[in-house]
Amino acid sequence: MMLTKEYIKELKSKGNGAIGNLIKRFSDSSSLIFILENLGQLPEDFDGRFLLDLLSHKHSTVRLWAIKSIGKLGKEEYLPILKQIATNDSDTNVRREAVSSIGRMRTKMGQSILIEILQDNDPKIVCQAIRGLLVFKGESIIDDSLKPLVNHENEMVRTIIYKEYFAERINKNNQPHIESYDYLKNVVVNADTIETMKLLKDESIHLTFTSPPYYNARDYSIYPSYKAYLEFLANVFREVHRITKEGRFLIVNTSPIIIPRISRAHSSKRYPIPFDIHPYLIEMGWEFIDDIVWMKPEASVKNRIGGFQQHRKPLAYKPNSVTEYLMVYRKSTDKLLDWNIRQYDRQTVQDSKVPEGYETTNVWKIDPCFDKVHSAVFPVELCKRVIQYYSYKGDLIFDPFAGSGTVGKTAKSLGRYFFLTEKDKTYFDYMRSKKSKEMFDAIETKFLTLEEFKQTIK
Repeated sequence: MMLTKEYIKELKSKGNGAIGNLIKRFSDSSSLIFILENLGQLPEDFDGRFLLDLLSHKHSTVRLWAIKSIGKLGKEEYLPILKQIATNDSDTNVRREAVSSIGRMRTKMGQSILIEILQDNDPKIVCQAIRGLLVFKGESIIDDSLKPLVNHENEMVRTIIYKEYFAERINKNNQPHIESYDYLKNVVVNADTIETMKLLKDESIHLTFTSPPYYNARDYSIYPSYKAYLEFLANVFREVHRITKEGRFLIVNTSPIIIPRISRAHSSKRYPIPFDIHPYLIEMGWEFIDDIVWMKPEASVKNRIGGFQQHRKPLAYKPNSVTEYLMVYRKSTDKLLDWNIRQYDRQTVQDSKVPEGYETTNVWKIDPCFDKVHSAVFPVELCKRVIQYYSYKGDLIFDPFAGSGTVGKTAKSLGRYFFLTEKDKTYFDYMRSKKSKEMFDAIETKFLTLEEFKQTIK
């Protein structure tokens, strides 16, 4: 006999016992799973007693689908059994499904069981219990049971409770989400980025894409210590967080850096910048989203493997560094991405869709750029991808370390506005000189000192 969806549907219509008898004829897991998966909606008088025998089946997927079927019945008499599975089964997914089934029944007895399950050691089980209880949000016994979980050990549990009970619904900026201030559009300020950002209102920009200066690796970035360098970056990104609109993105391009040794009697020092700055960003309210690896051709990077190639002695292996990181963060919010997207009209969403040929992995193979004025230039292709993937047309794109202005140039070419800060006057003047070469000509660009910028703020 061949098992088909149609045959299962036919047996289900024949009344109590037919499906149970079918189950008894099969012992292999795949057949049992196929039957249970295709039961669909169950009639109120469905006899589900045969499902109880499957709750001890050795295959966890069989147990999972048996629980799903019991949940469809919605009979309170099964609650003690579901509780036992929810607390004792060896498989987390089976336990979660049991908790889900208890929640879907929406009964007082079920409430009591879910409140007990809040003490479970598995945060995934606790989160499922919370989901079932939030249906009754507003009832004092439920609220009193859930609110203390804002101090739970697990961050996911804390986040859910904070969002449901404690998140502020106040927008610090009355400006609509999709808009930005005219005095920030296509502006380059020759000043310290933190001083400049302090002049900006909360939630003024949509996206920040930047490559911070490397620690003591270039003439333009000298810091007294690595700790001082990290704290400087933390202060920058703290201000970026404040001026970023709710739920929008920060992409930081960094890589580990080598400080050369002063002599053969000393070792060089390698600093893992992207990994060391990460905890600072999380603590100040950025949510980590993705790590993208920018891969360059080996011929374009400094040769570190040369000595090892000559002798191949273990411990002395030093591979050529062909990658940098694009660390993707989102400003923490209790709103989903859909909320951000819904702020735009249909035409803007349509016009901003990423064209075919987009990258599907987190490894981007892009050749680096070289410039006679700036020693660390963003490739246009790198900027193009970030701006297309993380912003909409008309958005304001910010780079606090503008360098030669590639972020601004690319933002303009993609129908976005840009706001750039650059402390080094050589780079500032270089950007201004590029204006005559149509770098920023489509919409007038203002090149301002800090004092001049202050005069434009309204």
